[in-house]
Amino acid sequence: MTPTASVRTIAFVLYPGVTLLDLVGPLEVLSKLPPPYRTVVVGTEGPVDTSLPLRVTGALSYEEVPDPYAVIVPGGSGGAIKSMGDERLLAYLVKVDRTAAVVGSVCTGSLILASAGLLDGREATTHWSYAPFLERLGARYVRKRWVQDGRYITSAGVSAGIDMALQLAAVLAGSEAARMIQVGLEYDPRPPLGSIDWDRVDLGARVQWITDRMRGELAHRPDLLARLGIEGDRS
Repeated sequence: MTPTASVRTIAFVLYPGVTLLDLVGPLEVLSKLPPPYRTVVVGTEGPVDTSLPLRVTGALSYEEVPDPYAVIVPGGSGGAIKSMGDERLLAYLVKVDRTAAVVGSVCTGSLILASAGLLDGREATTHWSYAPFLERLGARYVRKRWVQDGRYITSAGVSAGIDMALQLAAVLAGSEAARMIQVGLEYDPRPPLGSIDWDRVDLGARVQWITDRMRGELAHRPDLLARLGIEGDRS
């Protein structure tokens, strides 16, 4: 489909190491929106390694989607950390942020937005284990499945991206359209082990692992490490 002035393009960013559910969960939801909305994937043209033994290809270049109506940045583990220092990706986000009606993220995608300076002083969320780092990058962390602050909408970890996308669908196309998408996907979570017991989650060990990973992946960006409160290589 050739975009016209009436088409509202929702661009999902693709990069190496992306967590696949972060990308395809919200993409599945928002791809069901009626016209004038259309979804595309931009970034690394591919094939791209993901968090699973599955490679993804077919993304459009940044230049092919210069002014999307909305941009969504999925998360990842090492892939997202590395992308926090990707100057080309960050420059694209800064550029489209000037005109986009919606800027969103899933999981650690919010750290990429924050690295670009787009969440300064804004309420946002991310994967629970990355919360301290999001705050160090200038955002105000809120522990919710999704958080909306003006035209910025962020979700917590992985599966929470589906919740965020349904909320965004309701904002863009109305609650009835979003409800029909939810029913069509049969999204009605009832996990067999019940809800998470957060008191048993070891945040400290996870934060140390993340710190070490960031120190390695962002060694070429001492300025970003300083923002994150992480010393450089101590070996």
